Amino acid sequence: MSLPAPSPVSGREGPQRPAPTPSRLPGGQAPAPVPRRPAQLPPAHAALICVAMPALAISTEQGQLTGRGLEGFYRAGRRLLSRCEVRVAGREPLAVQARMLSADRARFVATLRTSADGGPDPDVVVERTRYADGTERIILRSATGRLLRLPVEVSLGTDLAELGAIASGNTGPELPASVHDSGMRWSSSAGHCAVTAHPAPADALASAGLLRWEVELPPGGTWSLELRVRTEGAGPVRAVGHGVSRSLATARAAGDDPRARTLLDRSVEDLQALLMRDPEHPTDVHLAAGAPWRCGLAPAEALAAARMTLPLGTRIAVGTLRTLARRQLAGKGPRAGMIPGPVRNKGPYLPPGCTGIEATLLFPALLAEAWRWGLSAQETEELLPAAERCLRWLLAAVGDGVRLPDPYPGGPARCETQAHAHRAALLGADLLDAHGRAGGTGLRQWAERLRATFREDFWVEDRAGGRPAAACLTDGRPVPLLTGGAAHLLDTGLLGSGALAPGLLDKVQTEQLARLLGGPAMDSGWGLRSLGVKEAAYNPFGHRGGAVRIHETAVAVSGLAAAGYEKEASGLLRGVMAAAESFDYRLPEMYAGEQRTEGGAPLPHPAACRPAATSAAAGVQLLTALAGIRPDAPSGTVTLSPVRSAPLGELGLTALRVAGAPFSVRVSRLGLAMVEEAAEGLQLGV
Repeated sequence: MSLPAPSPVSGREGPQRPAPTPSRLPGGQAPAPVPRRPAQLPPAHAALICVAMPALAISTEQGQLTGRGLEGFYRAGRRLLSRCEVRVAGREPLAVQARMLSADRARFVATLRTSADGGPDPDVVVERTRYADGTERIILRSATGRLLRLPVEVSLGTDLAELGAIASGNTGPELPASVHDSGMRWSSSAGHCAVTAHPAPADALASAGLLRWEVELPPGGTWSLELRVRTEGAGPVRAVGHGVSRSLATARAAGDDPRARTLLDRSVEDLQALLMRDPEHPTDVHLAAGAPWRCGLAPAEALAAARMTLPLGTRIAVGTLRTLARRQLAGKGPRAGMIPGPVRNKGPYLPPGCTGIEATLLFPALLAEAWRWGLSAQETEELLPAAERCLRWLLAAVGDGVRLPDPYPGGPARCETQAHAHRAALLGADLLDAHGRAGGTGLRQWAERLRATFREDFWVEDRAGGRPAAACLTDGRPVPLLTGGAAHLLDTGLLGSGALAPGLLDKVQTEQLARLLGGPAMDSGWGLRSLGVKEAAYNPFGHRGGAVRIHETAVAVSGLAAAGYEKEASGLLRGVMAAAESFDYRLPEMYAGEQRTEGGAPLPHPAACRPAATSAAAGVQLLTALAGIRPDAPSGTVTLSPVRSAPLGELGLTALRVAGAPFSVRVSRLGLAMVEEAAEGLQLGV
């Protein structure tokens, strides 16, 4: 996992600082390098993260914002308020419960005894509801039969630090406050922030950032306070997800397994919370990569998540494609046509890979599939030139060879990069042919050569039947490691009439890969490991070295199901459903790949984003894969290929979107699928 850039809001990786070059000792010997302490991200796994992009509120289960770690209210990557501590009668209430109410809202409950001789029961209940948009509502409820007169104090403070500085431990001291209207104000060269209180405080002490009220609570009575955190000159945050993509909010799952409905509901909530607008084209929306570390546009993750959410409609897909088309590299040269993206750590066994390559290959594949799901002809034609430039870059990058190096040029040929490239070529050729554009023949010819080469060069024979290599090095040697990235070999993509594109592996190799992915070396019982447990570099917390990555697990489940390996697909699916229940259905982007045991729970990764776009979108893909929906909106058909074993029992999915209209499907306990609602004129294919 790459550490955040100086500003994680941008979604880009920061520059890697080279190690200092030591001066020579007498005799020409270099001194031993001074070890550097590794950067330590503040842990986020136990935090309650309220999200309504571009705003966040990050809290611990105690409810108080103490200014330590990540705690605070954020907007556009800057911490507006780091400390908000409530005291009643001079004492801190005892935290008894903390839970998320929705993607953008958390509730904290605490109690307080006001007298030493009143017995063990609390006299006051303090309820705090915290919103991502910078609002906090505090309610005091009397739980005693006598009149209470209580001083209430709220202590506030901020450093106005950027999230990147907080992540690297480079925050400064709290800024001095000044009394402002009915609250406090802070200023620095970075900006200004104010907190207003309603009702207004009886006293305000700027030197301590303290607001005070004298509260009188009758028996059973309540008193409420609202705090609003704002940047100066800016109004309240209006989450993008509240105003667009209404189809997301209506999609529902129902059936024998109640976890399916909860998972889809939470996934949709998180997707809405992560939606962002292109600042220069506010009608175009895309998904932020995840909170708290990558709250901006990460091209590869945005495209992958948009592809997995196509069953909810094409609005996110078209907004993502338009936004990235405007960032596509123009002109001439080896990078012309690429969607730029950062180099990112790819694990313990290979050098960093280029996410720009992945994004460039995902772009035409997403456009081709969005068109099949119902993207309008006008929108498709508008985006075709950008897709053509991506495909021209692919053929130019391959040149006279067959494999696509990653990073380009000069890097190893990664297994999953070849899978992305092969899919882009076939789906791109299909898209070009359907729209009367040239170039499809050359793409298919290259894809055919890659298939022949891949089946020979990337397959490592062993006593167990062989495995796909993680990569081939520049000298042709394979890297014989079994990784979760091999799941992408099963994700071939959707062509017309509900057909799937051919894969890089032959039938025998596909069967062997399915056996490996469903076996104990890769299936942790909670999902697919990113590296086999028997590999020397295995680490259950390694983000590419053994941890469960939800995106790869969803790809494996849908790919295995489509290829007919339902037992393996069902095993991985059940594991993720169990993990989702443990994580209150807000799946992190990854968690430890330790083997599941009876009565156990998956171990969270302390640096994982939660929510994350790909993990929220994976919840959609995992459930819709059970119905096997394969639309071809341009020809007016939809084909269903359900999982016959029905691993979650009967399942109904309503208010999905196919061909621009609501689409509902039900899969019975016998694995039979029935369309219950569809666009007028849409025919069921065979």
